[in-house]
Amino acid sequence: MEQILDFFNHPIFAIVGGLSTLIAICLFFYGIYGVFRGFLPVGIRLGKSLYNRKIAIYAESDFESLKSLMLDSGIFKTKNIIQIQKDSIDKGEKYTMMLVNYPEFSDEIKSILKYKNDGDSLIVYAPQSAGRIEQKLMDKINKKRNAIVVNFRGRLLNDIVTSMITTTYEKK
Repeated sequence: MEQILDFFNHPIFAIVGGLSTLIAICLFFYGIYGVFRGFLPVGIRLGKSLYNRKIAIYAESDFESLKSLMLDSGIFKTKNIIQIQKDSIDKGEKYTMMLVNYPEFSDEIKSILKYKNDGDSLIVYAPQSAGRIEQKLMDKINKKRNAIVVNFRGRLLNDIVTSMITTTYEKK
């Protein structure tokens, strides 16, 4: 038994143990750096967006349904959800996140696109039951940055959260 202990007390094992400990400490601090460099900024951006960002919903008869979809998720606050009606489309210019109910606002999307700034997020909710969006309009939407067309309500929440992360929140 003493021979085994003497074997492991050899100076090479002390050097290897010291190097292994040094490598483990460096990897630990590199992991901490990675968290602060990668995940923390995304978390802060999402937190600011969820707390402060107002979401303009362009809808009339379907507004309560879309609003309850968002509120039932527990992610959004009631005070951050604003309704924009057809008679006040220009009111949406001051919001950085816009959700458009395509069946109700299909004729107004070109006007809404005029009010959308480059850094703003536009999500067009176009359920398949309302028919397809014409190709010319799809091309116009496609030319805008941070513009999304969604066909399903379940996907809608995911795209809203993703848009909050990828677009910056700035008070207007």
